[in-house]
Amino acid sequence: MKKLLVDIVQLADEHRAAIRDAARRHGYEARFTDGDAARARAEAADAEIIFGPNPDLPGVASNLRWLCVPSAGVEAYLPRERYANPSAVLTNASGAYGVTIAEHIVMVTLEMMRRQPEYARVVARRGWRRDLPIRSIRGSRVTLLGTGDIGREAALRLRAFGPESIVGVNRSGRAREGLFDRVLKVSGLDEILPRTDLLVMSLPDTRESAGLMDARRLALLPEDAFLVNVGRGSTIDQKALVALMRGGRLSGAALDVFAEEPLPPEDDVWDCPRLLVTPHVAGNMTLRYTLDRIVDMFLEDFENYCEGRPLLQEVDRERGY
Repeated sequence: MKKLLVDIVQLADEHRAAIRDAARRHGYEARFTDGDAARARAEAADAEIIFGPNPDLPGVASNLRWLCVPSAGVEAYLPRERYANPSAVLTNASGAYGVTIAEHIVMVTLEMMRRQPEYARVVARRGWRRDLPIRSIRGSRVTLLGTGDIGREAALRLRAFGPESIVGVNRSGRAREGLFDRVLKVSGLDEILPRTDLLVMSLPDTRESAGLMDARRLALLPEDAFLVNVGRGSTIDQKALVALMRGGRLSGAALDVFAEEPLPPEDDVWDCPRLLVTPHVAGNMTLRYTLDRIVDMFLEDFENYCEGRPLLQEVDRERGY
């Protein structure tokens, strides 16, 4: 019997049952290894399909034809030399994380604009202060650098707060949904940054995006702008951002992703004024809705795979997403 290896710790019993039933209908045996690295390596040797995040498994899976990773980012899975079978198809879970990450974007934006970290420090000292000037998303000029699933879900939610404008920036200068007032190509980024009150970055890690928000572009933002990065740490010059903020620029920044993860304890990001740090939690699998979507997307493509149809979540290895 053909083997489907599932190596995802967070699965609920309902997910396992759905995967097991689908596998059985198509002549596969589903093996669940629950993050046990040694067992997963042993099971991977003759697996035709692997559903899991371990980037080392493709290297020992000579029969592998399809690797489905439960993340949106795929940089660790792109190099074909990491595969015992370099012709294996790669799919991801892009489209599963937009809701949870968009809610995170709204959360940290409101925290920064309403000065919640400072009020938290006041309350921690059992103080009583009510006079910190705050800002509002209402009337703000929002720029979303990245208009994929995350950018669209963020635009949908931010629109409800009544911003002055929502501008999207992407490679093509186009977007499917009418969620944006304008959509610019990346070449128009320098034009829009000086007219941005809130910049939200949700870019993948690609050759084109690496270092895109460098020191020069960061300096184009208004002095009182806010910045949120939930994409990849490689897309922003982290040291330049810290230097800028220590110099008094920007009203706030919220980083969920970093150049090095885990963020080293000695990194100067930790005590940078007005910089809100979260440990890459905007888009993990701790929200049940996200996990449900990941499993549903896998099962849909499993049906496509078994019926010989194109896989909806297939990654373009040249583009990197």
